Amino acid sequence: MRIIFAGTPDFARVALERLHASGFDIALVLTQPDRPAGRGLKLQASPVKQFALAHGIPVTQPRSLRLDGKYPADAAAARDSLLAARAEAMVVAAYGLILPQWVLDLPVRGCFNIHASLLPRWRGAAPIHRAIEAGDAETGITIMQMDAGLDTGDMLLMHTTPITGRDTTATLHDRLADLGGKLIVLALNEAAAGRLKPVRQPAEGVTYAHKIEKAESQVDWSNPASVIERRIRAFDPFPGASGSLAGETIKLWKSHTDSMKRPSDAGNGQILLVNDDGVRVVCGDGVLCVTELQRAGAKRLAAADFLRGFPVGEGARFDAPASA
Repeated sequence: MRIIFAGTPDFARVALERLHASGFDIALVLTQPDRPAGRGLKLQASPVKQFALAHGIPVTQPRSLRLDGKYPADAAAARDSLLAARAEAMVVAAYGLILPQWVLDLPVRGCFNIHASLLPRWRGAAPIHRAIEAGDAETGITIMQMDAGLDTGDMLLMHTTPITGRDTTATLHDRLADLGGKLIVLALNEAAAGRLKPVRQPAEGVTYAHKIEKAESQVDWSNPASVIERRIRAFDPFPGASGSLAGETIKLWKSHTDSMKRPSDAGNGQILLVNDDGVRVVCGDGVLCVTELQRAGAKRLAAADFLRGFPVGEGARFDAPASA
């Protein structure tokens, strides 16, 4: 099958790599424009663009696909490229641009989206983060026939995977990226054989995975320890959960709820016990043991190594976040 692929980050690159290895004729790749990155803020190509160029696949990078939008020339040039590609289907994975109706209508088999949740739960921009943050027991990949709504199209294939108590967004991302690559190959093969049966999304159980904001990284110690523990895993690697201690911003990367009883006279954010096993902090409900921390400009360190360079006394206290 001759296809167009639209995607930008590493999650999408995995799917593109799997499609290429499976022998699909990838006529064109759409990806976001190069962005400044790194300390030197040099323009850097997306992972999808890097793979496409390495394998001789044509790439186009419009700033918008709206013909009546802010960049009509970009959209018009992209339309010419899409028409010239003469593709049967378009695969979309974390592309980052809204597809207007003229794009959705262009391929004869339509546009297939690889979405990292079990729809209709966690429609939107950050389904992996939000599933961990909410304490979901499982998530998965949904292959969806795209329509004009926000992740509202008919479901074509779905596969689940458990969310463990050790999963971070980084580990779950990699597992779902691999699963998405496998499932989109299967979906296109089933489509070619006429075996796909679209299923409408149920009206019940709709939730939205809103974009992750940097401001969310600040830990609110008035929350239960179990909630904070999930947020630490959900915000790894971005934006990273953080707390302010002794005038410094400290990133918190690993933790677990502790069996230590919360003293009734202790304040939220107060440090109860410090040893090589971790830093135990009072929460709104329970105690959290933080086992991996990081100072600004330094590396992530296990608690024992961190404490050698940043002594923390029992009774010290993390500041409440500004929002609180």
